Amino acid sequence: MDIQLEKKKGLKPKHFGYIALGLLLLFVGYQLLFANSVSTFRTDKEKLSVSTVTQGKFDDYITISGNVAPIATIYMDAYEGGRVSEKLIEEGATVKKGDIILKLENMNLYEQILQSESNLALKQNDLRSTKLNFDSRLVEGRKSLATASTDLQRLKRNFEQNQALFDEELISREEYLKSKEDYELSQEQYKIVKVQTENDEELRQTSLAGLDADLNRMQKTLGMVYQRLDHLNVRAPADGQLGFLDAEIGQSISQGERIGQINVLTDFKIEANIDEHYIDRVKRDLTAVLERNGNLYSLRVRKVYPEVRNGRFKVDLVFTEEKPETIRAGQSYNIRLQLGESSDALLLPKGSFFQSTGGQWIFVVGTDGEEAIKREIRIGKQNSRFYEVLEGLEAGEKVITSNYDSFGEAEKIVLK
Repeated sequence: MDIQLEKKKGLKPKHFGYIALGLLLLFVGYQLLFANSVSTFRTDKEKLSVSTVTQGKFDDYITISGNVAPIATIYMDAYEGGRVSEKLIEEGATVKKGDIILKLENMNLYEQILQSESNLALKQNDLRSTKLNFDSRLVEGRKSLATASTDLQRLKRNFEQNQALFDEELISREEYLKSKEDYELSQEQYKIVKVQTENDEELRQTSLAGLDADLNRMQKTLGMVYQRLDHLNVRAPADGQLGFLDAEIGQSISQGERIGQINVLTDFKIEANIDEHYIDRVKRDLTAVLERNGNLYSLRVRKVYPEVRNGRFKVDLVFTEEKPETIRAGQSYNIRLQLGESSDALLLPKGSFFQSTGGQWIFVVGTDGEEAIKREIRIGKQNSRFYEVLEGLEAGEKVITSNYDSFGEAEKIVLK
């Protein structure tokens, strides 16, 4: 009986071809799937701005806009409060230092002046009375001293005569002793009167000096009150133009209240606001140029204000040489502010793409001009025309510099 043999199972040569074909199809499918995973945006080339990266000189400057302002503004505050009684000069008028602009009236101040004058008059009367009293005492003291001196001389002479007579036993001892006692008493009385007179003189000098000092202080105080009275006349603090005046007849002004300002027109400055991006680079004494009617005028940064408001900070610039003849306060100018020296750099033309990318990446157009690929870059300085490219691009490459807001999250742009 014949035994049927089973055929061995396994791969035959033709099977290898099928496997290779399957692997090829799987690889192609994977590549297509991977390619389709890249986010793509299609747009017309004519709708985009395409610029070329170049190698050249980078001028480290920015263009800023500024307004002409007076070189100095002096504010007028009311030294004294009061009611406006007269307005002599209107806003915009040219004034000289010391010109009266406003007149105020203050009844309380008038009462203070009358009281001070009354106190001064009383003090003067007291001083005169005190002087008269001291003078009378001084006269009386000197008369007493003169009398005591005369009595001393007379009693001394009498004592000396009685002493000689007593030695010759021509008078009694009692008479001699009485003359001696009278002489010694006169000596003591003279000393007392002399000391009293000297003390009165010293007291007079010190007392009158103190009274004179008090009187001088009161006179100075009254003088200061009179100055306060003069401050009711609001005067121009300097030559210039009356910029504004916040006061009308009958209006009550408080002490220290700001009522106006004087614009000093001997020179001008330019006030400009700069993006806070440059706050670390803008310093005093940086140079700038203003162009007007084909002429260039040099400026210098005089002051940088540290406060940032709404993303901008303020600077003051002044002319270093000539200034435009027709310059007026309030005019606007574009100014080229030099931040540093020029240098060789890779230059990328400025565009609105920066608002979307912050300068961290950009779409680079391929050599065939049919698509653009997103690429990371690094940007350094910038001026009004170019960005300085530090990394990520090469000279001759083309990039899209128009706005990217419509691209969404696309990694590749297909150009039709």
